[in-house]
Amino acid sequence: MAITKEIVVSKIEVVNIWAIQVATDTVIKEDSTEIGRSRHRHVLKPPFSSSVDGDTWTHTDTDISGEATEVQAVANAVWTDDVKAAYKTWAEAQ
Repeated sequence: MAITKEIVVSKIEVVNIWAIQVATDTVIKEDSTEIGRSRHRHVLKPPFSSSVDGDTWTHTDTDISGEATEVQAVANAVWTDDVKAAYKTWAEAQ
């Protein structure tokens, strides 16, 4: 009797141009038969986290290195220079 656990990306959605929602399923199998599944969702913040100190803005790149390869590919495709510039403009206007 072999019990295995596998984490699979089940859905990747782009919301409002820059937010990326990711759903992952943890699948538990016994002898190749699925006996359990749970879903976890998380959102990748836009391409930067932005903060201001006085009149100086700091934009720190979102770290996607721990994400699955397919999630990184979507983020890299979606977060173009134009999207990054639009996000910076939006963040600084808030």
